[in-house]
Amino acid sequence: MNPTITRLAGTAPGRSRAVAYGGLVWTVATASEKSPSMRAQTASALEALDRNLAAAATDKRRILSATVYIADMSRKAEMNDAWLAWVDPDHTPQRACIGATLEGPDLVEIVVCAAAD
Repeated sequence: MNPTITRLAGTAPGRSRAVAYGGLVWTVATASEKSPSMRAQTASALEALDRNLAAAATDKRRILSATVYIADMSRKAEMNDAWLAWVDPDHTPQRACIGATLEGPDLVEIVVCAAAD
């Protein structure tokens, strides 16, 4: 017996904003506002993650792992300020931060896997 795969439609063709399967949810977010501030873009992406996780019946306390892609590693501290203001200190996930070339004005993209009931 295979669990059902649930896909939450994304705003771009060919992409889901979240996918749930077997008690896990995968989701990704970028900032809705393309500010030149790494901290502001990170905070905006984290707000989007909150919405995606809620739509999949889970939340940030259930995140198991996170991968944060940032366009400029010299600005990692700015991203980390926003992350630390957002993450639940009693439920911190495993996290990696990777420097990457991102599309257009995007400075940060965050991918998470969370437990769901």
